[in-house]
Amino acid sequence: QVQLVESGGGLVQPGDSLRLSCTASGGTFSSGTMAWFRQAPGNEREFVSAIRWSGGNTNYHDSMKGRFTISRGNAKNTVHLQMNNLRPEDMAVYYCAANTGRLILSDIYREVRYDYWGQGTQVTVSS
Repeated sequence: QVQLVESGGGLVQPGDSLRLSCTASGGTFSSGTMAWFRQAPGNEREFVSAIRWSGGNTNYHDSMKGRFTISRGNAKNTVHLQMNNLRPEDMAVYYCAANTGRLILSDIYREVRYDYWGQGTQVTVSS
């Protein structure tokens, strides 16, 4: 059974940084895609970033380019999301998602294309 476990959320001030981590177990992701989505109160869940395990290609939501960086961790099936210069509007529950197959580019942004989800980790940005 595939499980995704996120960690690294917390309370920070505007301009601070956080690194989220997601570790997947119970499946093979060597050809798949792992992604981060987020959901703020009252809003729909939105795409943040994704990385293709094979090749390491990355994609970002336009508003997060230059501030967020997704990367593969040294540990197997681990992905990190480095978030810099956090803003109050970044406050949300961040979810890790995974698909064991290769997604076409247009599908990377669509949450329905991901088969597995973590429980989420809260990121609060407040002064």
